[in-house]
Amino acid sequence: MDKVTQQQIEDGLAQPATRRSFLGKSALLGLTGAGVSFGLAACKENGGAAAPAASASASAKAAGGEVGHEVPPGQLDDYYHFSSGGHSGEARILGLPSGRTLRRIPVFNIDPMVGWGITNESKAIMGTKADGSLKYTTGDTHHVHGSYKDGTYDGRWLFINDKMHGRLARIRMDTMECDKIIDLPNIMGFHGIFPDKCDPLDAKINYTTRVFCGAEFHIPLPNDGRDLGDPSKWGCLFTCVDAATMEVRWQVRVDGNMDLIATSYDGKLAASNQYNTENGADLASMMSAERDACVFFDVARVEQLVKDGKFTTIGSSKVPVVDGRKAANPDPKTAVTCYVPVGKNPHGVNASPDGKYFVCSGKLSPTATVIELALVQKWFAGELKDARDAVVAEPEIGLGPLHTAFDGKGNAFTTLFLDSQIVKWNVDKAIAHFKGDKTAKVVVDRIDVHYQPGHGYSSMGETKEADGKYYNSGNKFSKDRFLPVGPLHCETEQLINISGEKMKLISDHTAYPEPHDGIMVRRDLVKTRQIYNMDDFPNAVKTPADSRVERKGNKVSIFLMSQAPNYSMPIIKVKKGDEVTLTLTNHDKVEDLTHGCAIPTHNVNFIVNPQETKSVTFKTDKPGAYWIYCTHFCHALHLEMRSRLLVEA
Repeated sequence: MDKVTQQQIEDGLAQPATRRSFLGKSALLGLTGAGVSFGLAACKENGGAAAPAASASASAKAAGGEVGHEVPPGQLDDYYHFSSGGHSGEARILGLPSGRTLRRIPVFNIDPMVGWGITNESKAIMGTKADGSLKYTTGDTHHVHGSYKDGTYDGRWLFINDKMHGRLARIRMDTMECDKIIDLPNIMGFHGIFPDKCDPLDAKINYTTRVFCGAEFHIPLPNDGRDLGDPSKWGCLFTCVDAATMEVRWQVRVDGNMDLIATSYDGKLAASNQYNTENGADLASMMSAERDACVFFDVARVEQLVKDGKFTTIGSSKVPVVDGRKAANPDPKTAVTCYVPVGKNPHGVNASPDGKYFVCSGKLSPTATVIELALVQKWFAGELKDARDAVVAEPEIGLGPLHTAFDGKGNAFTTLFLDSQIVKWNVDKAIAHFKGDKTAKVVVDRIDVHYQPGHGYSSMGETKEADGKYYNSGNKFSKDRFLPVGPLHCETEQLINISGEKMKLISDHTAYPEPHDGIMVRRDLVKTRQIYNMDDFPNAVKTPADSRVERKGNKVSIFLMSQAPNYSMPIIKVKKGDEVTLTLTNHDKVEDLTHGCAIPTHNVNFIVNPQETKSVTFKTDKPGAYWIYCTHFCHALHLEMRSRLLVEA
């Protein structure tokens, strides 16, 4: 760009060249001179940028209205809604309050549109077997959370889990693409996930450096065929991953299993709600105890033990494992874990925006349990007699409580799966009632949702900047809410206005099954890039002279450029039985001018965004002529954008 800088774009002061302006100015040129030269369609915008679109809230204020969900054409949503995709293995982005689907981010799944799981670059991230095929082609994403700075989202990373295969993935928020996936050792059923918000010892490191992961299923340790008939010897591990390197730092073995994760704002504590503290291997044995627990981890103590070499390893894994079971931690002053008894079979633990409390929901108990973090710290200091004394409230709120969100005004919002409701309750009133004030009105409001709500989350509710505007209820069993489409129904995401004392249901959004948890992030916190830097790709094909075909035995490398409406080589010749690696660089510099690349019968389909490079490797096992064609609309002559791949016998 000449007059408009990338920084101006990121600051919202200008916009990059758009595909509309490119198409308008280049279509005639392309029609009159297509094919004369490779670079004929290049275009660089030097004029002033269009004014940024207005926001939904600005529109509502201008109209004198309250918080709503209507976002008129040409205006932008106020929030990004980042959601897991469930057993699709992906992440999803919606705009809120409109509910518009903006993007699906492939993570653990194959996506032929972008080429995820097809290109060599994506395969390297996903992991491959010795023969180059993908290690896994399935996944099960449940929870997605963003990285933090100063107690709020910093717009750098999203982290998402794969419950099925025990993997953690990281998504870059500037490109909304996965850049790293790791396997967690010694675990199965990796469910809960949450980043830290601060270093436990150095308050100057007030940003995410760790990601905590909870394992839900007990397995033999190591899981190599031993102890198959004796589940009493099986166990669960809590895992800490380095956010920057995406390498496992350490693990802690616990009693019971783990569901979800929460972290304190000062970085000192991480916790997981636990069902099956009985360590049972079947349903009956998982239900015998009166209460389950929320297990707290003293992060600094764990890391000191690792530093001092007081750990073990399991099987072939080199990851340090600290023993966090109760029997190994009898003295609170040296313990690395604290097990706080909570209602039976809790489902979810969430941190209040003021940093004071964690809230667990009972699921099989009609209660929510409020735990004061300062009292947990007192227990670790040996100043609290019983871990249960860290509980400061346990209000009865309804049947089947699952997940809790906050509005930043002292109120909590909990999904009631069996009552098909969201209940709004006041934390301070709940504490007062627990202390004996029977006049304290804990429950503020209830609203019916359709039908069984699972996860629920509020706008910026997982941060110190919870703004109390919107609440999203993720519901199961949509039944008659939408047009029937066969036996498989879509899921229901219902948006609720929580800005007033009374909750108000304002819209239904559909969701392809089966999303779980999500977060709502203010749009000003997300800074995306629209065009790649070609220099970021070591294998980029930078000039027409670099377009070529290289052969080493039966291994052929094709180096190709795309620039609307052409590929840089009209004819490419290879032989039957060749192993071909095709590298493609998009030379267009216009925002949203993406090119596709598909080769019939060779299972090749992917895209390259402006200035991006990707590669694929395939075998030519049948002689013939095959058209390489662009799959992503790019130009008035998009249909004519092709090259011929000639496979000789």
